[in-house]
Amino acid sequence: MNSKKKQQSFAPFENEAEVLEIGNLMLENRVDRITISGDVDLTADQPGLADARRLHQVLGAIVAALEARELPDRLPPPDVKTVDNPFA
Repeated sequence: MNSKKKQQSFAPFENEAEVLEIGNLMLENRVDRITISGDVDLTADQPGLADARRLHQVLGAIVAALEARELPDRLPPPDVKTVDNPFA
């Protein structure tokens, strides 16, 4: 059974729309951060190797994008607004 998934592009920190899935691991793109959640089993077989290579590629792109920027010491806290509950 040869079921190759189409390689998804992922341009770190360039938009607020991209989500990349590797196994059950999700990488959500933002302009100021990448959120990684979920899990992935990197199994000792061909699919595990493919997932590991994809994860390595994406993390390398994230590191390269960070290294290419002038980074602040720390991001400012998010501007959180409280709204009234429309269901209350």
